[in-house]
Amino acid sequence: MVALARKTLIYEWRRFLPAMLAVGFAGLLQLLQIALVLGIFGSTSLYITGSSADVWVGYPGTQSVGSGRNIDADVESRILMDPAIQRVEPYIWVDGDWRGPRDTGGVSVFVSGIDPRPDGLMFSKALPADLRARLAEPDAVVVDRSALDQLGVDIGQTATINGHQVRVVGVSSGLRALGGVNVLCSLDTARQLDEDPADIGPTYLVAKLHDPSQANAVAVRLRGSKAFGPYTTWSAKDFAQISVRYWLFDTGAGAGVLFLAGIVFLVGAVITSQTLIAAVNGSMREYATLNALGVGVGALRKVVLEQAFWVGALGLLGAGLLGIVLMLLARSQDVPVSLNIRAVLACIILVMGLAAVSGLAAMRSMRRADPATLLR
Repeated sequence: MVALARKTLIYEWRRFLPAMLAVGFAGLLQLLQIALVLGIFGSTSLYITGSSADVWVGYPGTQSVGSGRNIDADVESRILMDPAIQRVEPYIWVDGDWRGPRDTGGVSVFVSGIDPRPDGLMFSKALPADLRARLAEPDAVVVDRSALDQLGVDIGQTATINGHQVRVVGVSSGLRALGGVNVLCSLDTARQLDEDPADIGPTYLVAKLHDPSQANAVAVRLRGSKAFGPYTTWSAKDFAQISVRYWLFDTGAGAGVLFLAGIVFLVGAVITSQTLIAAVNGSMREYATLNALGVGVGALRKVVLEQAFWVGALGLLGAGLLGIVLMLLARSQDVPVSLNIRAVLACIILVMGLAAVSGLAAMRSMRRADPATLLR
């Protein structure tokens, strides 16, 4: 029966091709949706994942990097008292209003004030060393290359943030933000751009450990210290997950994406099941003949189910190859897409589940595989 399922697909491939295309298209949509979700919402944790800090110190209840509040700079000395801490540096977040030389109107920007030294922790993985060195210049800023048109500025030109003049000294890639534009500058420049006179301390303190594997233990130890003050700590991994979960589930932005993914799965299941049912109905006389020769209906149903498996596998293969091409194209156009092993496995499970549901629906047609139909 196993050989029959494969041979039927080979010799009657035109009959099963629509089902393969339906499964492949649904799988491709699922893959691209997952890649876009991880890319777009993953950008909310870029400040963490693009840096080499192991522990973050901030205000309690902070749900994402952009919602932080200023903390006392004196906390740095208390952190350094822990023997596991190697070094600490401040990080300043400033909400700004950008006015470029071209008439683009006001643009909301997220200013990140970082230590411009070569060994700085913030954005160490996302900012090239030569651009980092340029941030030491007064009023120098770096933006993502995809945001130049939106900001209405070119490299070397000046603009204003919160009424203070800045100069674009370079552009980088991979600095896209959700809901605004990321602008990187030095700590001194960020302090000048902050319009709130009450903000006298950094938004966060980030720490590098002697042993990065102890990040969770150190964060818990600092958080539980009474001398630490009214602040909290997170390991970099935990803070990144908190930020992504907040944007994905608490803001409502991710709910629409998840709902759309469910619709895609449902529509794909309906279309694929109908095409499989049509393929099975087209071979009903052959199945009835096998039934007359002594092959049970249960065995024939297994043939249909295996056909559904191969339809799903071939559709998944086509979706994967086309998905790789489209993702490479998206990356070349600075579209935020990202995939990991868990996301790929989830996509495979969804597609094969789609094929299984379609196969189960097609199996119901085997009730018509009655030898009596051969006499009609």
